[in-house]
Amino acid sequence: MSVEIRLDEKVAVITGASRGIGEAIARSFVAHGARVVLAARKPEGLAEVAQSLGDRALAVTAHTGHEAQCVALIEKAVAHFGQVDVLVNNAATNPYFGPMLDADMGAWGKTFEVNLQGYFWCAREVARHLQARGARGSIVNVASVAGLEAAPLQGVYGATKAAVISMTRTLAYELAASQIRVNALAPGLVATRLSAAIVSNEAVMHEVMRKTPLGRPGTPDEVAAAALFLASDAAGYITGQTLAVDGGMTTS
Repeated sequence: MSVEIRLDEKVAVITGASRGIGEAIARSFVAHGARVVLAARKPEGLAEVAQSLGDRALAVTAHTGHEAQCVALIEKAVAHFGQVDVLVNNAATNPYFGPMLDADMGAWGKTFEVNLQGYFWCAREVARHLQARGARGSIVNVASVAGLEAAPLQGVYGATKAAVISMTRTLAYELAASQIRVNALAPGLVATRLSAAIVSNEAVMHEVMRKTPLGRPGTPDEVAAAALFLASDAAGYITGQTLAVDGGMTTS
């Protein structure tokens, strides 16, 4: 039996969707049949992405570092499309680049609020919605290779991504009886605004490429392809896993 990778009749909420990986995921999902709710902290860019996708997309301004806004986001998605079947937690921040010991608590707090607590709040609301419907669903958490190994100069960010991977496994176990799958993606270096501090630093970039067997950064579309697979029924027997999309960086 062949399984086509499609998202027909599914509604997906994608956070951090105004640019980069989130935008690429949104475009891929719509191209494969989904209706999408796009969320981002700032309206700039978000409305344009949604408009370009037509009536299959809804833009919702939401700061996922605030619990109430995560709750409202899922409520608005259900009110507009009648259901949510897929959640892609992608919104992230990385305000500090430097030695971990020098990071101030403000950077710690902001990074954990968005990268971990926001993921949990959105996942909680979608899981409860799916359980109330008695529906199957898929949650995809965008983590990072920084959560799989040492993350020099990105220690706080890496700590949040390691926590996301741990949370993914626990939620996968706890939600399996409800037929809700939870998986994570661990991108390597992908050229986006979030990775600008690395891409613009010649020495750091050289070291990252030295560790990447494919010898190049990834693209948002390559991460989107992996997200599409995990969100779709083609991955129906996969849960609690972290898929590295890293050009081979974690092979050594």
